[in-house]
Amino acid sequence: MEDSRQTILADMSTLPGYTGARISGCWALRTDGGGSGEDSLDRLLPAVSTSRRKSSTLGKTEPPLLRTGTRTIYTAGRPPWYNEHGAQFKEAFVIGLCGGSASGKTTVANKIIEALDVPWVVLLSMDSFYKVLSPEEQALAAHNDYNFDHPGAFDFELLVTTLQKLKQGKSVKIPVYDFTTHGRQKNWKNVYGASVIIFEGILSFADKELLQLMDMKIFVDTDSDIRLVRRLRRDITERGRDIEGVIKQYNKFVKPAFEQYIEPTMRLADIVVPRGGGNMVAIDLIVQHVHSQLEEREISVRALLATAHQSQPLPQTLSVLESTPQVRGLHTIIRNKDTSRDEFIFYSKRLMRLLIEHALSFLPSKACFIQTPQGQEYEGRRFRGKGITGVSVLRAGETMEPALRAVCKDVRIGKILIQTNLDSGEPELHYLRLPRDISEDHVILMDSTVSTGAAAMMAVRVLLDHDVQEDKVFLVSLLMAELGVHTVAYAFPRVKIITTAVDKSLDDLLHVIPGIGDFGDRYFGTDGSSSWSDEEQQEPHSCSSEV
Repeated sequence: MEDSRQTILADMSTLPGYTGARISGCWALRTDGGGSGEDSLDRLLPAVSTSRRKSSTLGKTEPPLLRTGTRTIYTAGRPPWYNEHGAQFKEAFVIGLCGGSASGKTTVANKIIEALDVPWVVLLSMDSFYKVLSPEEQALAAHNDYNFDHPGAFDFELLVTTLQKLKQGKSVKIPVYDFTTHGRQKNWKNVYGASVIIFEGILSFADKELLQLMDMKIFVDTDSDIRLVRRLRRDITERGRDIEGVIKQYNKFVKPAFEQYIEPTMRLADIVVPRGGGNMVAIDLIVQHVHSQLEEREISVRALLATAHQSQPLPQTLSVLESTPQVRGLHTIIRNKDTSRDEFIFYSKRLMRLLIEHALSFLPSKACFIQTPQGQEYEGRRFRGKGITGVSVLRAGETMEPALRAVCKDVRIGKILIQTNLDSGEPELHYLRLPRDISEDHVILMDSTVSTGAAAMMAVRVLLDHDVQEDKVFLVSLLMAELGVHTVAYAFPRVKIITTAVDKSLDDLLHVIPGIGDFGDRYFGTDGSSSWSDEEQQEPHSCSSEV
């Protein structure tokens, strides 16, 4: 790591080795870095009594939305980022933004995001990865004598690891840096699901490994006087600094660091943007290039699944609930198109309870000995694992949660919303909220029905991206088509697939035959559309990147 940085900074004055960087992983983007040439000191200086406001790289109250200067954008669905084998097919497109302090990097990022209008864009900022200061460094920072613009102020090792994982589609945790206390907050931010990553920072081009992760490098070139005015406004009004301290820090650290470390990296940029966010010609060119790159990475997963696995035997990872007269009778009732909604709900719940009980029998267990009230020893079994988490695929998978809660005391529940794009026919991830430390649990993944397996495959991929072990995932569904079984088993051979019945085929519209109809519409009493599918077709929800 150290050698790579020295390579990048070879033509600059050498300083002691460093490790460091920041990511402000924001679904809620702020436009606090903007400014114009008309800024004046009179307008920037606050009254003497201005209270000190808390400032951090990520606010806890920020909603899971993309915010630009003019509007709030709800993130659209994320199309498949993997192939029919379940392996990652495409990495996120990474745009690196470099420039001096207060040059307008965040404003340029916001303009790009608004013009791109593509789903699941993440803004990462180096400020989140400032190092935690020692007591001695804290004292220096309090007197504006600590150099935050030196490469040694950043944790580059953590930054490179985090950006690598996010580019690979993994879930990451982003530290939240508090500029008033010069330390990291206790709770880190979870970020997941980037199609495009915009990474901005004053030293974003100063590390060779970081540069290798970038698909496009942009340098924002802004006049030094404008940058000084913007920095005064920001540090005084948002970070509780006084004007003398800001100017002292600027002259002692900021300006020399720009000339020594930042400005020389301009030669590494693919595009230099003069005047920052006001240069719409440059931003339009950037957006056009990104769109062309994203189009080249598109893949049609559902079409590949629909023609795969013909005449293959059912996998050994499949377990079908024994078709007893009771189970057969329950299927007769819920498959009947004339069954009332009240009876459909009642008998579906009975079948769900049987299915969940059957699924739990596959959890690992170990022998244990207990004492009965009669003082006798009894050899029993006990769950061998840290915990059990249920994850429902919204909307219809949510109906299975009461059955799981009824048999698993204090079970944690997560939710994933996957909808089919009616134009492309592809599943899209719209929302997820998973419990913390889910990677250590056995996960019961619940969906009411599975036809092609495209939605189930996406849900499993999400769990794996959050470091859940494949052999700890149990896909539980009331009804599955053979194609859906093959799809999941072929992509994820260690996932256990558990259902009450497997139907043979799909019709031309990918409906399970003979099927059960749209489970969600029948259960919730909503009107089905002409394009219903056994896999989720829900009304649009606001979406989130939070986990």
